[in-house]
Amino acid sequence: IMMRKCHLNTCPVGIATQDPELRKKFKGKPEHVVNYMFMVAEEMRSIMAELGMRTVNEMIGRVDLLDTDKAVDHWKANGLDLSRILEPAQVIFDNTEFYRTQEQDHGLEKALDNELIRLAQPALESGETVHIEHEIININRVVGTMLSNEVCKRYGA
Repeated sequence: IMMRKCHLNTCPVGIATQDPELRKKFKGKPEHVVNYMFMVAEEMRSIMAELGMRTVNEMIGRVDLLDTDKAVDHWKANGLDLSRILEPAQVIFDNTEFYRTQEQDHGLEKALDNELIRLAQPALESGETVHIEHEIININRVVGTMLSNEVCKRYGA
């Protein structure tokens, strides 16, 4: 079933919702999801073995293992040139990895949202109306995300 509305907490079959009435419609159990994920992992291990790979990290950047399906004969695919996507990434610096090899400091302690959360405490704690006027500059690229997380943790999505 593809209803395109599961993100609205209105999943009609009760899979992607927190609504108790809709969840009653879902006959599955958490163990089924666990089993499914184990099967996905097993299939992935099998495919990786066929490709000669032992870890997912070994596969990162290996566009040489990708190919287009020549059998696809569809008007949307005709004339589609994927050659640039299937080129290896350029190595800009020597000894550079294609994936995260060390922890990254995102500087969250300096995020503007910490100030917004502090200023919004009356609203978060007791539902009072707050008005916050604050300068936002181009380095504040995710303004409101930590604040909205705080709201969701306290009151749900």
